[in-house]
Amino acid sequence: MTEIDWDLVLGSLGPIVGGAIRGTIPLAVASFAAGMVFAVVVALMRLYGNRALTIVARLYVSVIRGTPLLVQLFVVFYGLPSLGLTIDPWPSAIIAFSLNVGGYAAEVVRAAILSVPKGQWEAAYMIGMSRRTSLHRVILPQASRVAVPPLSNTFISLVKDTSLASLILVTELFREAQQIAAFSQEFMMLYVEAAIVYWVVCLALSSGQSALERRLDQYVAH
Repeated sequence: MTEIDWDLVLGSLGPIVGGAIRGTIPLAVASFAAGMVFAVVVALMRLYGNRALTIVARLYVSVIRGTPLLVQLFVVFYGLPSLGLTIDPWPSAIIAFSLNVGGYAAEVVRAAILSVPKGQWEAAYMIGMSRRTSLHRVILPQASRVAVPPLSNTFISLVKDTSLASLILVTELFREAQQIAAFSQEFMMLYVEAAIVYWVVCLALSSGQSALERRLDQYVAH
């Protein structure tokens, strides 16, 4: 059995964690934020848009959910240049990841809005709120509590999926591990170390999810 090279483990920990701080986490946060904008817009198009908008929204969701994320990433980075549109690795990754998040999160947002009792709409109308104001001040805060667990899971999955960005030369956690492994030839050890760092990050995010759920409990109608 091969002995563990602790000097290599400790020496590589800094660059791998640095890759998470400088690459993985910012990439995930930026992509998730942009993806949630897509998700809310698409969800509202499906719920309250005209027939044309509903068809566009449903087609978008169908395409995103029916194709692999890796293919979407390659279409943006390697495919668009053939159409004369070349995008750098980081923007390409953000575009692909945010579109993917939007397709999945849109259904979560739509279901969360539909889960709010109709009486909440009626109560808002009775005190003079318009539909837009009711949605913003009454419905969405309650829907957010329902949406937090699945959306948090989506974000945690996105953090892990950012490893695919290494395939288009984005320097993040996994690419740092790849580069050190290629130099040292200690592939098993370095990839396990990268996996442990991903695990720790996801544990921290899960703890944050629980705290956010408790905070949003105040918006739930009892």
